[in-house]
Amino acid sequence: MKAVVSLNSGSSSIKFSLFAMEPGGSLQLAAGGKIEKIGIVPALKARRTDGTILLDRTWPDGAGLTHADLLADLFSWAMQHPLEGYEIAAIGHRIVHGGTEFSVPRRIDSELIDKLEALCPLAPLHQPHNLAAVRAITKLDPDLPQVACFDTAFHHDKPALASRFAIPRALHDQGIRRYGFHGLSYEYIARRLAAIDPALASGKVIAAHLGNGASLCAMAAGQSVDTTMGFTALDGLMMGSRSGSLDPGVVLHLMTQMGMGAKTIEDMLYRQSGLLGVSGISSDMRTLAASDAPEAKEAIDLFAWRVARDTGALAASLEGVDGIIFTAGIGENDAGMRSLIGRRLQWLGLEIDDRANAAGETLISAPESRIKALVIPTDEERMIAIHTLSLLQETAQ
Repeated sequence: MKAVVSLNSGSSSIKFSLFAMEPGGSLQLAAGGKIEKIGIVPALKARRTDGTILLDRTWPDGAGLTHADLLADLFSWAMQHPLEGYEIAAIGHRIVHGGTEFSVPRRIDSELIDKLEALCPLAPLHQPHNLAAVRAITKLDPDLPQVACFDTAFHHDKPALASRFAIPRALHDQGIRRYGFHGLSYEYIARRLAAIDPALASGKVIAAHLGNGASLCAMAAGQSVDTTMGFTALDGLMMGSRSGSLDPGVVLHLMTQMGMGAKTIEDMLYRQSGLLGVSGISSDMRTLAASDAPEAKEAIDLFAWRVARDTGALAASLEGVDGIIFTAGIGENDAGMRSLIGRRLQWLGLEIDDRANAAGETLISAPESRIKALVIPTDEERMIAIHTLSLLQETAQ
């Protein structure tokens, strides 16, 4: 049976899923896994959907192994241990930045890779690793179709005003504009919401993708209207190690008064700020929640405050809001954070049902709440597979 593989290559991890192409064109998850702690102590685990472990490996001395090295090991293993006869028909990749040109999935070739390489400065934590995965697969199997699925694409048609900075027009025309990210996640959430609550999906919804990377998206009838991330994935909400929105005067001060160079500032804003920077302890919300340090509590409270504040801004962009969707690692699993955010949004008419929230139910708003709150797990890998299969079918016609 043929299958599609989704690869989601991040800054320190690679998620992968294998979807069987069922008769009738549906996709059935058959196996998946993750390579994590890349650059530290890489660890790989893959399992079937029934929980059977297919591969469990750690590289204790592998701090120097690159994404390409680890993918080569994984791909080599997959070629030698076919999963119950599945034949890989194509591999779909999450590509974080598509710039102004790419708004739909594209079959990958050398020309496309060159264009995407030019966008690496706009997503330095992700784009180089996305492309490293593409190159690794190309080297191992040049004839295997690969498809690029862009995280910016979902926001491509948002209103023009929501794409513009108040800078000279010539710079906007050169591509310095608000793009938005986490698009594959938001696209999946829009689809799932339409299945779970069609009436709400046709209304005004704010989706909160809260994880190590975090953003909000205002959607009207399932279409992006506004989002917190802009020119880069550094903008918007406070994140695990990223600062989020920052007065540009701070950057000028660091350069002109403190003598910091661009690379030093980039490293600080992307890797030393956010939850990690404020707490001085960790970028992981679970670690902070378990800490008694006042700095940890301040980081947690600041995260909730930033989410609530920007939710209010997006409610203005929508001119009203009917529901809020929590998703991604923190959004799906941290009932305490959902409660903190909910309390700050009571002015919108949101009332969280403490029992439903603690139990991790889908609907967590109280019956008397004027707006709904739902928890919907995201699935970027499935969205990548859907796009990849669709493009394969189009090219086969």
